[in-house]
Amino acid sequence: MKYTREEVLQYVQEEDVKFIRLAFCDVFGKQKNISILPDELPRAFDSGIAFDASAIAGFLDEAHSDLLLHPDPATLTLLPWRPEHGKVVRMFSNVTHPDGTPFESDTRRLLQAAIAEAETEGLSFAFGSEQEFYLFRMDEAGLPTKVPYDAAGYMDIAPEDKGENIRREICLTLEQMGIRPERSHHEQGPGQNEIDFRYSDALTAADSAQTFQTVVRTVAGRNGLYADFSAKPLPDAPGNGFHINVSVRASDSGDRMAQMIAGVLAHAEEMTLFLNPTENSYARFGLDKAPRYVSWSAGNRSQLVRIPAAEGEYRRAELRSPDPTANPYLAFALLIRAGLDGIRSGLTLPPAADLNLYEANERITDRFRRLPDTLATARQTAMESDFIRAFIPQAILDSYCGR
Repeated sequence: MKYTREEVLQYVQEEDVKFIRLAFCDVFGKQKNISILPDELPRAFDSGIAFDASAIAGFLDEAHSDLLLHPDPATLTLLPWRPEHGKVVRMFSNVTHPDGTPFESDTRRLLQAAIAEAETEGLSFAFGSEQEFYLFRMDEAGLPTKVPYDAAGYMDIAPEDKGENIRREICLTLEQMGIRPERSHHEQGPGQNEIDFRYSDALTAADSAQTFQTVVRTVAGRNGLYADFSAKPLPDAPGNGFHINVSVRASDSGDRMAQMIAGVLAHAEEMTLFLNPTENSYARFGLDKAPRYVSWSAGNRSQLVRIPAAEGEYRRAELRSPDPTANPYLAFALLIRAGLDGIRSGLTLPPAADLNLYEANERITDRFRRLPDTLATARQTAMESDFIRAFIPQAILDSYCGR
């Protein structure tokens, strides 16, 4: 359910809500929030709540430190793990300067701008995400170890799969928050799990991806475990992927899927920094179904983009390179921009790579462009990209490039 301002005010009053969390994220997608009391909510809607932006990665410096949070009433949700009496709710917020102008490095706003531009051309994008994570045991001091919660494998069941009840609790919690998981299972790595979401509009999907990591970490912590979303938690085990399913619909009912995919492939290397923003991200490429080359195919999991076997409203493209350290707002915004470029330019797809690129020899793989193989290369590629500079503010680019 998407609430209006008036409905939020009524809900807070009638449901004994004592704290309202205004959530946002830094440029890397790390979620932040400030809690306010119900009496402050009208002011939050009218003029925003100030915070010190100089303390947030990629935001402002000490000389220009004030920014304002403006809650989006449509994103109201109860935090089910908080007390039943004196409830806590959360809303995602947009960020502005004190004069009301949008803050340039608000990544949620960047996604909203990409969505709006697509709509002016009669196009709408839908996203679904598949995020993998490891569950590790904690030591006696309550600090995370690298000891997996179990030694189960792909789609194993209890008792080998000890994460079954954890995933169940996560899914039930998400449902209480209005988020619809589609399926969950044990992944290939020891202690590795995956939960997939039903597709939705881009902004809702990005908000849900943010919420998902918060819920997973919260439920894991309540069970004495640590949830690890890093790209390659264990050197000799599969990495964590953030597989992004994307589809496009046109108001004229035309089929733009091939052109959209062609646009994503055309800008794949340039976008990699924002889809894989850590040193650890590049240890995952080329192993255990993580791609290394710029390629596509139908159903082939060794490719960068695959088109799963689905028809009608379920037809989509799956991008397999991102990992869960990516900021979903930036990731989805760039995919929309790349898809739009492919559609506007009338790009055509290269031939499908219907072969296993993990086993192909160099004579074959040399025909394909490669994704950046280090963070340094990804940074250099992004800095030199006109496409990235057109849509990513300089302050965000500098933050990602360590400048």
